[in-house]
Formats: sequence, structure tokens, C-alpha cells
Amino acid sequence: MAIGLFITFRILDFPDMTVEGSFPLGAVTAISLIQSGHSTLYSLLIAFIFGCLAGFATAFLYAKLNVPILLAGILTMTALYSINLRILGKANMSLTKSTNIFNQFGLNKLPTNFNGIILGIAIIALIIFLLIIFLNTEKGQALIATGDNETMAASIGINTTVMKFIGLMVSNGIVALTGGLIAQQNGFADVNMGIGVIVIGLSAIIIGEVIYPDVPLSVRLITIVVGSIVYRIILMIVLQLGFNTNDLKLISAIILALCLALPTIREQFLRTLRNGVKTK
Repeated sequence: MAIGLFITFRILDFPDMTVEGSFPLGAVTAISLIQSGHSTLYSLLIAFIFGCLAGFATAFLYAKLNVPILLAGILTMTALYSINLRILGKANMSLTKSTNIFNQFGLNKLPTNFNGIILGIAIIALIIFLLIIFLNTEKGQALIATGDNETMAASIGINTTVMKFIGLMVSNGIVALTGGLIAQQNGFADVNMGIGVIVIGLSAIIIGEVIYPDVPLSVRLITIVVGSIVYRIILMIVLQLGFNTNDLKLISAIILALCLALPTIREQFLRTLRNGVKTK
């Protein structure tokens, strides 16, 4: 999910709010299809496609109808709430069948929680591998150029509108795929499960950038994974200290705020340190 957010927030420099709707879209799609008798892999594929369509809707509002990107994402996110209810037929649904991707392909024979770790590593490695290949193609470089300087990119013949469509579609497709995986792991889907996911994803991105500030773009994708792991460890420590689980959203927001402020705090500390040395 954080990698999906990275495409819009860092590569394209778009504050895309669609993800809070595309995440549960992937979840409700996957659970509904599995309950209807479809395979887990097929359900994830359709979840990815539906997520791409959500990104397409936001891109269309922004690039074709000139709706501000923040508002375009909010409009799509709001519309997706009703669409998710239509797909699911109700506010939430449990996965009554024992079939999910985490107990297939021999993963159910692994020790407790190892199936999620192994499958997670495999999927994230595949996504990073495919993204690195794409970003090193002509289209991928055009996407990066569009995010860096849209005017310059357009002046050298890049169709920046197409790049926006590609970026938003791929981003929300990956986020919806994540929703489908999380729903299968949890055993249920809920139309409200997307609330706050943007804070979680951004926290992982910022923590990764704070730990590894100056790395190439391909390596930065790996640092996002490190950041997400560190973020979860921080949450685990906080819960072990006795905080209520109902405060997780608040804690997530505080963690993100601290991570965003850390470079400024570090710069001010170093400036104070240098001034102290000069005074002496």
C-alpha cells in the first residue's frame, strides 16, 4: 500500500485521497468474488483492475475536467463508498469459506504467521521488481519527469496527461490489491476499513526516507518496506506500553507528524550545535 502511495505522493507529487476508497474497494471485491466461488488469485486480479478504474476516475476528473487533484480524489473516494456497499450488499462481510490465498500453495503447512510473512515477501518482491523495470523504461522515465517538472516534460514531447492516468491507475491498483490481501488475511471486508490508510502509508514512506535519506529511486522502494516494518514495530511497542487499541489512528497521526517534523528538528539542532561551537 505504501508503495502505491509512493507513486502518487512522491513520483507524481499528487496528494491523492482516492486510496481511502480504493483500499476497501479491493477488499470488498476480493471477499465478494471468493464467496461467489471464484479463486483467490482471480479475486485479487479483479481487485487490482477495479483499483485501476478508481484511479482512472480520479485522473479523468483532474486531467480532463480540471478538478483540483485533492478534490478529485475526495469525490472518487466518496463515490466509492456507495460502490463498495453495492458490491458487498451490506456494510461488512465475513469470509465463511476457509479458502484464502494464505492457506493455499502449501502455505498452511508453515508455522503460525509464517504464511503471511512468506507470501508478503514474495508479493512485495514481485511488485518492486516490476516497478523497477517499468521506471527504467521510456514510459517510466516520462512518468518521473512529469512529476519532477510537468512544464519541462511537456516541452520535450511527453504526454503528461497520459502519465497522470498511468500513475494514478497503477497506484490505486496496487492499493486495491493490498485491500484484497488484507481482507483475506483478516477473513472479512468492511466498507469503512479504508479510513486512515493514507496516514499509515505515508508514515511508512516518511520513516523509510528518514532512515535512508539519500538513495536511488529503485532502492527507495525497498526503504519503504523497511519503513513499514519499523512503523509496525513502533505501534507494537506503543501497545505494549498499555495504550488502548482505539487510539491507533491518533498514534499513527502523531507518528507521521513527528516523522515529517524530524528533518526540521534535526536541522535546527545542528544549527544550534554549530552556533554553540562558534561561540566557544
